[in-house]
Amino acid sequence: MTIQPALAPRELDEPLEVDPADWSKPDVYQLITSLVVPRPIAWISTVSPAGRRNLAPYSYFSLVADHPPHVAFSSIGEKDTLRNIRATGQFVVNLADQGLLEQLDNSGAHFGPDQDEFLEVGVTPVPSVRVRPPRVREAKAHMECEVAGIHPVGNGNLVLGRVVHVHVEPGVWRDGRVDSTLMDPVLRLSRCYGRLSPEVTAEEEPAPHVFT
Repeated sequence: MTIQPALAPRELDEPLEVDPADWSKPDVYQLITSLVVPRPIAWISTVSPAGRRNLAPYSYFSLVADHPPHVAFSSIGEKDTLRNIRATGQFVVNLADQGLLEQLDNSGAHFGPDQDEFLEVGVTPVPSVRVRPPRVREAKAHMECEVAGIHPVGNGNLVLGRVVHVHVEPGVWRDGRVDSTLMDPVLRLSRCYGRLSPEVTAEEEPAPHVFT
């Protein structure tokens, strides 16, 4: 007899204690993506060995080191982005603001490997400085990356990238750094998008490791 996974309760009368292995895949997805919020979005541009451009959003994305800077994102399954990165070893993280939300969201639709998402969603490819994949001209900041590793984890593929070049528009720079309120980045909240709140704490001093 096949044992069916337990269903997530609609309401809680007491604190939830659960082993994710006991729930269905959709219920675990809903649980975990609702807990890990907000998530920044890496709008990843790549190019195939034949020169075909690709552009797709990834909300499983974070900074993992600052000296030298490394970022990471996870691709669930084998997609064009991952295939291109395996083949070329390069990608660009384009950072989208709220004005690019529609284009970013549309680029997450299914496109064939011969389709150019830049053209399909209406953004402009421009040459990068250090890597072959193009940047999204309309984005306010970009991180050009060389692959530092690709590691299978669960149903994902964790891509580590060393940041080899950064571009920032003057309009989001204030007092010697990027101002996140001026960036107004698109954030992911489970199955919807969000934005930063204007209410923040007082800024802290950098961690000691920054100066050593």
